[in-house]
Amino acid sequence: MADQYDVIVLGSGPGGYVAAIRCAQLGLKTAIVERENLGGICLNWGCIPTKALLRSAEVLHQMKHAKDYGLAADNITADLQAIVARSRGVAKQLNMGVTGLMKKNKITVHMGMGKLVAPGKLEVTGDKGSEVLTAKHIIIATGARARELPFAKSDGKRIWTYRHAMVPAELPSKLLVIGSGAIGIEFASFYNDMGTEVTVVEMMDRIVPVEDADISAFLEKALTKQGIRILTKAGVSAVDNGADGVKVTIKDGAGKETTETFSHVIVAVGIVPNVENIGLETLGIEPDKRFHIKTDPYGRTNVKGVWAIGDVVEGPWLAHKASHEGVTTAEAIAQELGNKDVHPHPLDRRNIPGCTYCHPQVASVGLTEAKAKEAGHELKVGKFPFIGNGKAIALGEPEGLIKTVFDAKTGELLGAHMVGAEVTELIQGYVVGRTLETTEAELMQTVFPHPTLSEMMHESVLQAYGRAIHI
Repeated sequence: MADQYDVIVLGSGPGGYVAAIRCAQLGLKTAIVERENLGGICLNWGCIPTKALLRSAEVLHQMKHAKDYGLAADNITADLQAIVARSRGVAKQLNMGVTGLMKKNKITVHMGMGKLVAPGKLEVTGDKGSEVLTAKHIIIATGARARELPFAKSDGKRIWTYRHAMVPAELPSKLLVIGSGAIGIEFASFYNDMGTEVTVVEMMDRIVPVEDADISAFLEKALTKQGIRILTKAGVSAVDNGADGVKVTIKDGAGKETTETFSHVIVAVGIVPNVENIGLETLGIEPDKRFHIKTDPYGRTNVKGVWAIGDVVEGPWLAHKASHEGVTTAEAIAQELGNKDVHPHPLDRRNIPGCTYCHPQVASVGLTEAKAKEAGHELKVGKFPFIGNGKAIALGEPEGLIKTVFDAKTGELLGAHMVGAEVTELIQGYVVGRTLETTEAELMQTVFPHPTLSEMMHESVLQAYGRAIHI
């Protein structure tokens, strides 16, 4: 007889495993199906191991600048394989942590490929053969994979996706990064710190194009100063992958083509949702034009009892967004099953922060200045530079900017945008502010501790209203 559950979660990434835990907390008999590693791409091949790599690069960068701090560090070397091994070790530790959480919450784990075969039924095919699981509700959390370019297929040797770039057999001597989103810029930053000659090609008119224009401009200047060559309004029109290198034809905005040879190429041009071979067509679930599964704000698909969360649905495609959706969907399912004590709230995509862990870091939430103007807001905009902050100077990190955007009539905080040291930790202050629907008045009256980088958040708000103290 098939195993029967209240909820089956297909996929154990930051959306799937969080959804499973919340379901279990709510008293639902829960199973999770995973084809590869508990924790999914983020934990095993994405967010976590890349941050471990970037931390090694950051330490190396600081060691090379030891003299700036009155210190001496001679004969500095980097052991690439040791760096990679540390990164993999961090991923393994967290993978074991998720395994422990499944046991703690009495969630049954089924390893194998999962496929919807009928309403409420999921077939799992693994090393031990096939079995059919049944459940009242099924959550699809199959995530996404790197988008490939048809003329630059990854081979793991010289043409890489992010996954290959995390476990390099050798350090590239000359690297081309195609795409300047978070993934592309993070790897460009890492390999540049490791001593690789790096070029970034971006089709848009600026790097990290989803960010505020001021932040993009600041970051481009900082990365260029570090030695990264950045080509905007440019694209790759041809790639010839040879035994000794990759010959790449790059076309600029004026249509002029140049050919250059690189030792390695990283393709970082977005993602493709994993919707194939999971039985969507069997149940009549139709993805949208970008192949993402359509859902309501609670994760419901067009088929009763089937839900979807994370990178397989509408963006932004971020781990923390997936986790939040997992909790929301779990609570909505519990409510449908009769739990009157849960009150799920739909996800507000406007309050999801974005973070890029290059050097310097980038973080943001809400509307950019340009988007706020397009939406018809009359604005008050504040900017505060890191050079005006005592803690930033003491840290030896005086390059950065914090920008806040307010509605001039209501004082609503429309957006906040940062570039500089540790801004990925600072941004949550503004996220909380937006969630609480704060205005400039509450932010101005908040006492920020001294000396901290967070003081710049206060100063940026004050500057928007002509009240900044330290500039």
